[in-house]
Amino acid sequence: MCHVLIIEDEWFICEYLKEVAHEAGATSIATAATQDDAVAAARDEPPAIILSDVKLRAGTGPRAVQTIFAEMGSIPVIFITGTPDECQPCDPPAVILGKPVEARRVIETFRQLAPV
Repeated sequence: MCHVLIIEDEWFICEYLKEVAHEAGATSIATAATQDDAVAAARDEPPAIILSDVKLRAGTGPRAVQTIFAEMGSIPVIFITGTPDECQPCDPPAVILGKPVEARRVIETFRQLAPV
């Protein structure tokens, strides 16, 4: 089973990433639009992989990921962002993909990182 957490505050992009994640092999998906909601969603059901934007309306994806890591340990992360230079702290093992992102790149990266 591959549960995915998508952290993205733009609805259209979130819906796109949900479709791409399903195509890549996700069996279930949770979504969050804020840093706090992302942490709460991970607590509700720990993800096998995270797809995250960097800038959110409330908080940041990297800070949410840091909190999730602190509580659950390392989880594969793909940051998908229009501001890759602002991805702080986006340390390994994260992969950073710039927007606009091609579905093929997300799927390839997802399949390399996700525990399936």
